[in-house]
Amino acid sequence: RARRAQRSVTHRDASTTSRVEGHPRPPTMPPLAVCHVAFLLLCFASVVVPGKSCTNVLVSAGASLDGSPLLAYNADSGSLYGSVGLFPAKTHTPNTTREVWSWDDAVFLGTIPEAETTYNVIGNANQFGLVIGETTFGGLPELDCHDSGGVMDYGSLIWITLQRCKTCDCAITTIDDLVQTHGYASDGESFSCVDTTSAWLMELIGKGAFEKGAVWVATRVPEGAVLAHANQARTSTFSMNDPSNVRFAADVVDFARRIGRFPENAPDAKFDFTNAYDPLTFGGARHGESRVWDVYRQLVGDAAMAPYLEYAKGKDLGKRMPLFVFPTAATATKNKRKDEPSSEPDERETKLTVTQLIALMRSKMENSWFDTRGLHRADLGAGPGHSAYRARPLTWSDGDTEYANERTVSTQQTAWTFVAASRADLPAPVRAIQWWAPDDSGTSLRVPICTCWARVSQIRRRLRLMPLFQHTTARSNCSTTYSTNALFYRQRAV
Repeated sequence: RARRAQRSVTHRDASTTSRVEGHPRPPTMPPLAVCHVAFLLLCFASVVVPGKSCTNVLVSAGASLDGSPLLAYNADSGSLYGSVGLFPAKTHTPNTTREVWSWDDAVFLGTIPEAETTYNVIGNANQFGLVIGETTFGGLPELDCHDSGGVMDYGSLIWITLQRCKTCDCAITTIDDLVQTHGYASDGESFSCVDTTSAWLMELIGKGAFEKGAVWVATRVPEGAVLAHANQARTSTFSMNDPSNVRFAADVVDFARRIGRFPENAPDAKFDFTNAYDPLTFGGARHGESRVWDVYRQLVGDAAMAPYLEYAKGKDLGKRMPLFVFPTAATATKNKRKDEPSSEPDERETKLTVTQLIALMRSKMENSWFDTRGLHRADLGAGPGHSAYRARPLTWSDGDTEYANERTVSTQQTAWTFVAASRADLPAPVRAIQWWAPDDSGTSLRVPICTCWARVSQIRRRLRLMPLFQHTTARSNCSTTYSTNALFYRQRAV
């Protein structure tokens, strides 16, 4: 899995491209992972892992129209395709152990004790309404824990925690216990978590070769607020005496002091997690924080986010955006029908629905400074057709000059996407629902996945025998055509 590049950059205002000095770390291609998987609905491909550039949006219960915390997740990777993993609920005999394999690389990492009881998990949610997602921020290269001897990689943390916990509070405790006991095996991660009552962001990074374990800060999204993150650590300073809303590793500040990332004589209250462990760069702002800016402007309006535009461009890294926003009249405007008269919005009109969150995840930054279609300012990549799509990679060169394309929320390089709701008023087996799709969140048809499912349906089992592709000899040997029968019956199954 490719990790986010650390770059120094000078920006060119004439177009959407930006000159970049230096080069990103080379991407790596993970092999297929091995785990228990049910290939459901549209999932015709191998098990997948997220790419380096994901986007998450957390909606607190107070910001949701029906009071259900929401989590939106685009898992972006240009060379992989989405599938849905199934971990059936089980009771285990004493002294049972489980193997841990790297979710990215299919490498055996070690064994850990198994819990006595594990819950039914399908996709990124479990039977009690707990949902977990992530984006990778990478962080300081010296804190990368790949090949460090640690056992718990970020993917295993997600799915093992989902099998053991019912709430975000339990999930935070479990993730901390797993990495401190067995060691961490990935780089910096921002974990999103929702349960039936709350939404949390947990930002975590390992200790590299310095020590075993990891340091982290977890922040509860305030009621009525929405929080987004996208491959850049977002936690700055934080409250250290509000355990109901902020939790953190006991040595999150002291470890930074030990490795020279925070002054010995500075007060703990001045500690900034991002400055210490994932310092902002042009790439972090332009390719990560710009997506957060785009989500927030659609919730609070362009005028409210205008002061942070230069930051999102990567030009003024000192003008940090707020960690979260409270949706305002900008959301209410989207909720109104076109034929409704304008009026002061009431409180309900500023609440978000699953449908609106799906729409947010389709954004290509239209009608903003970052609009990639070339309609508002010249953009070489848009071409005569004003395309919002860009070929990989994000950075490209012309002679000795390197440029950067914009990175939008919706991208053709998405492996899978979902918007999940954790609904407290429903029984546990159907409490969490994931509106799931493979591929581009801007164009793909979503299907509902409930966490009570425990096996593949009989019709789906029969369909597995029907080839999706049939080779044809009418053209060249390497060409294929779709089997219309296979497509018809698969569509009926969905």
